Amino acid sequence: MEKPPLPGDEDGPGLEESHSTVALMSEGGAESVEAREGGEDRPAWDSKLQYVLAQVGFSVGLGNVWRFPYLCHQNGGGAFMVLYVMLLLVVGVPLFFMELAAGQSIRQGSIGVWKHISPRLAGIGYSSCMVCFFVALYYNVIIAWSLFYLGNSFQYPLPWQHCPVELSSNQTVKECAASSPTSYFWFRKALDISDSLDQSGEFNPIITGCLLAAWAIVCLAMSKGIKSSAKVMYFSSVFPYAVLFCFLIRGLMLDGAIEGITYMFYPKLEIWGEVQVWRQAATQVFFALGLGYGSVIAYSSYNPVHNNCHRDAIMVSTINFMTSVLASLVVFVVLGFRAKNIALECVAVVIGFVLNNNNSTAHGLWVQPITEDYLLRSSSVFLTQGVEGTGLAFIAFTEAMALFPASPFWSALFFLMLLNLGLSTMFGTMQGILTPLMDNFRLLGRHKTILTVFSCVLGFLIGLLFTQRSGNYFVTIFDDYSATLPLIIVVIFETVSVAWIYGADRFLDDVAVMLHWRPPVVYKFMWKYVCLLAMVGLLTASVLQIVFKWPTYTAWNHTTGSETSLEYPGWALVMLSVLIVTASLPVPVGYLYYLITQRQDQPEEAGMTEQQRERYSKCYSTEPELSNHLPMLNEAGSRPHSTFLPLGMDHYRPLPQQEDEDEDEEEDTEL
Repeated sequence: MEKPPLPGDEDGPGLEESHSTVALMSEGGAESVEAREGGEDRPAWDSKLQYVLAQVGFSVGLGNVWRFPYLCHQNGGGAFMVLYVMLLLVVGVPLFFMELAAGQSIRQGSIGVWKHISPRLAGIGYSSCMVCFFVALYYNVIIAWSLFYLGNSFQYPLPWQHCPVELSSNQTVKECAASSPTSYFWFRKALDISDSLDQSGEFNPIITGCLLAAWAIVCLAMSKGIKSSAKVMYFSSVFPYAVLFCFLIRGLMLDGAIEGITYMFYPKLEIWGEVQVWRQAATQVFFALGLGYGSVIAYSSYNPVHNNCHRDAIMVSTINFMTSVLASLVVFVVLGFRAKNIALECVAVVIGFVLNNNNSTAHGLWVQPITEDYLLRSSSVFLTQGVEGTGLAFIAFTEAMALFPASPFWSALFFLMLLNLGLSTMFGTMQGILTPLMDNFRLLGRHKTILTVFSCVLGFLIGLLFTQRSGNYFVTIFDDYSATLPLIIVVIFETVSVAWIYGADRFLDDVAVMLHWRPPVVYKFMWKYVCLLAMVGLLTASVLQIVFKWPTYTAWNHTTGSETSLEYPGWALVMLSVLIVTASLPVPVGYLYYLITQRQDQPEEAGMTEQQRERYSKCYSTEPELSNHLPMLNEAGSRPHSTFLPLGMDHYRPLPQQEDEDEDEEEDTEL
């Protein structure tokens, strides 16, 4: 007599294909099976395009526009790009694929995923949430700055094109005359910055209003979860590419563009011998892909279980790198144009000096070399003066755009691009906070909108710290210290959890069941050795840099109209230490909590009868209501083979499948 079909055989493989399929199911018994198979409990992407745009939008952020070009500029141009690609393939893609596969298979946020894979390291997910929260606080301030500049772009001439004049004396403002119109507008009009971190000052009302508007946009876009944010992604993820191509085409027509591109790609292979360059390249790979934030896991958890996440990992990583190259081309084209114009101004001053001296001999000797050779050398000198971060976007780039024909149009286009880049990354960052909380706390999951609004209101209130006159210095503290070390620690423990505790072979078995084909075995060695050693090396280099190089920040001196480097005061050092510890603390706390609860459970386990142990040896589970999730007997009187049960205590294990098969054979004989 033919056996009835086993549950799960139609939709997916049973235990005979992979015994570890049992372990990678999320907690909740039959309910999680339904969610895994696309039930109504969990939202899902409307299309594959939505998901790809969301992942690309999160990974491609402001760092691709103002961090990657600066690193190329400072670290050997084409040589740095080769080094970056090598680290991307060896470290970035394997870790990115690991996070995508874990989220898609377990279908939970970062807290649930790492609690499920290794209960000892459940704190990994909470650390990811803390880092996401810290990053969201200051990242939305950058969006607020973009809104401010976008609003000021609709006037001609642009307000940062010329220095203002004092009405009382009819003279140029001294601070602007000592610096430049763009620097003055940024530091005085936009930030109204203080001279040091100790001088906090009052709140900047305009930036506070822009910050409120930025949080309102995020709140509205996130109010319905991925259903609402995904629709915004169609514009926020695609529009920046249209703007970058427009700037590239326009920039190639500018004088000095070729010099800028040449400087960008000229390789300086000697930089490969510097440890600092390797550290910066690895850090950029790390942050460009958004590893450790939990956002990658959150987005992939809304995928169909059999989605090809391996192809997604390669595709998103490639798009991310090509976007960085495209942004670098745009930046170097514009910086080449800016350098050429500055050199021309210098040449004009020198020629004027020679002609005013009425010295025909000097004129004959100096004017000709100046106009040909000196101009090229001067452009190269100004190109070596690299700028990054806000200095690139709000000073150097604005200065170049002010020289464009129809400059308000290009300015509005540029800051609208920054706004969309920031928002798409911000959506992913918030998803890295909200998804784990809603997945692991049912009360929060039932009130998604209230949780979203509360998070945004809390973010705005804490974000008022950054709208003081010293707010830009606090942004620097959060940017430099709240994410770097904690995220590296998080990814190290993620890798240890998957490759060593859960088991790389076992994880690949689960992925093979999910994808219907087994990924190359090279990933096993990447996760176990190469990626782990690379992350430990990056952590060591980052810690040594902090220890041997006293933390400093760049302050604006309004008297001299220039930037100066200052040491952090004692209270600021305590603050940045608290940020690092707070974000990293959940990992050891979670481990201690696990040990304590295990010791408390031992007396109860010691009192279990042998019969009870026999009963519970069928599955993994730490849930007290385990009996409610035990597989029911089918009509033939036997348990189905492929009933998925949650992962739990290590001493509970599935019995060999052969025993069940023998029981089935006996039942068939009786029939």
